[in-house]
Amino acid sequence: MTSSPLPDLYCVMGNPVAHSRSPAIHARFAELTGESIAYERRLVPMDEFAQGVRDFVAQGGRGCNVTVPFKTDAPGLATECSERVQLAGAANTLTFRADGSIYADNTDGLGLVADITRNAGVSLAGRDVLLVGAGGAAAGVLGPLLLAGARQVTVANRTLAKAQALVQSHSTLASLQKSELLALNPQAIEANFDVIINATASSLAGADVPVPASVLRPGCLAYDMMYGPAAQGFLDWARTHGAVPRDGLGMLVEQAAEAFLLWRGVRPPSAQVLHELQQHASA
Repeated sequence: MTSSPLPDLYCVMGNPVAHSRSPAIHARFAELTGESIAYERRLVPMDEFAQGVRDFVAQGGRGCNVTVPFKTDAPGLATECSERVQLAGAANTLTFRADGSIYADNTDGLGLVADITRNAGVSLAGRDVLLVGAGGAAAGVLGPLLLAGARQVTVANRTLAKAQALVQSHSTLASLQKSELLALNPQAIEANFDVIINATASSLAGADVPVPASVLRPGCLAYDMMYGPAAQGFLDWARTHGAVPRDGLGMLVEQAAEAFLLWRGVRPPSAQVLHELQQHASA
C-alpha cells in the first residue's frame, strides 16, 4: 500500500495577515478543481520578508501571495518579473520554480478590473476614476485600470511625491491608451468621479476616509480594496453620500483565481466561490 503524496504547499505572507480569507478561497478552488494543495497564512515580521520567503522555499513552498506591507519588496527577490510587476514596481504573487528561480507577477489589477466590470457590472471604459493611495496596492492596479479604458485616472495621496512618481511610471501607458493621468493631494481634489477606489490601508487601520465626500458623483461606485469589517466604515460613508458601496472581496477572489491559474494551470470557478462567500456572509 502506497501513501498519497503530500499536497503542494502555498501561503499568503503579510503583516497583519490573520484577517486574510485567501486560505479558504484557495482551499475551495482546490476542492472544485481537484488540485492537491495546502495553503496557509504566514505572519512575517516587518523587516524579515526576504528571510520569510527563504524559509518557506526551504520547507517546500511552491508559491505565495504577498499582501501588505511587502508588495513593493517582493520584486527584489525575483529572478524574473512580469510586465505588470515591472510597470507597478510591486508584486502580489511569487512562484518558486524547480530550478530555484522565482517568478513575480501581480494579479491585483486583473482581479480588481474583473470584479468591477464582470461581477459588479460597471464598465470602466470612458469613465473618470479616482485612485486613493500610491503604495503597492495602488501601483498594482493602475496599469490594468488604464488598459480597461478609463478616460481619466487621478491618483490621490497624502504624500504627493509618491502619487507623482506612480503617475510618471505609467505615463507612457496612459499616453498609449489615450487616458489622462493626474496626481493630486486628496484635499486638493475639486472634481467628482464615476468610480472611487480606496487603495490605502486606512480601512485596515480604522482611520477616517482619506478623501472628501465631494469626490462622489450621485450613484457612483465607491470601492474599498479591503473587505469585511475593515471596509465597513468606508462603505457606510459611501452609502450615506449617495454612492454605491462595494468591498474588495470580489477582487480578492478574482486575483486569487489568477494566481491559482498561474500556479496550477487551471482556472477555478471564481464567480461560484464569490457567490458562496457572499451567501455565507449574509446568512
